[in-house]
Amino acid sequence: MIETETRGNVLVITINRPEAKNAVNGVVAQGIEAAIDQLEESDDLWIGVLAATGDVFSAGADLKEINSGNAAALMTQRGGFGGIVYRERRKPIIAAVDGLATAGGCEMVLACDLVVASSRASFGLAEVKRNLVAGAGGLFRLPRVLPPNVAMEAVLTATPVPAERAYQFGMVNRLTEPGAALEGALELAGEITKNAPVAVWASRGVVRAAINTDEAELKSLTDAAFGAVLSSEDTSEGLSAFIEKRTPNWKGR
Repeated sequence: MIETETRGNVLVITINRPEAKNAVNGVVAQGIEAAIDQLEESDDLWIGVLAATGDVFSAGADLKEINSGNAAALMTQRGGFGGIVYRERRKPIIAAVDGLATAGGCEMVLACDLVVASSRASFGLAEVKRNLVAGAGGLFRLPRVLPPNVAMEAVLTATPVPAERAYQFGMVNRLTEPGAALEGALELAGEITKNAPVAVWASRGVVRAAINTDEAELKSLTDAAFGAVLSSEDTSEGLSAFIEKRTPNWKGR
């Protein structure tokens, strides 16, 4: 139910369960975690794209699993819900959203670093409709990417936020025509992979920490990132390529 495809230095991770609106069951959660393992462990993979088949990105948790008392299967030890929402990782992941991302599906999007969405996409947390609480990060991550009052309305009414509105508020990085979200995400990934991967990964870590870390700690993290990148093999290559007026040949180390 999870398919992976390598496109250059990009790993495309696709949820392929359209008959169930790409709802997360144990197989999906384990598959996403395994795909992230592949992304993190490969020297040749620098960035991931999380996509889905069909006209729904993901309806979130498979409620049949929850109703049968098997909710724990929807989580992994390292990633939490869907194998991704709390996963510690080094490399960025872009969400390619071409339909409704609701409940846990929205929370998986919020766990990604960047979002490319088509104009038919929307984002919501519908848990209150079922006397549930969004328990995979949505309640504190959504107000970080949307104005608090907008996020509050979305949570309390369970009404999805259309992609165009999410784009206006900055939750969505790029907006595409219907059917073109994956293409747009790959285009964005291509722009990122032109840059030195070690520097991209280190920079990502500091930017992510900036959301909820004080400035003194962020300075320390920045200094550590600067030193680690400066001592990497790709720094010499980047400087040599600049002097020689050629395109760098990044190694990711």
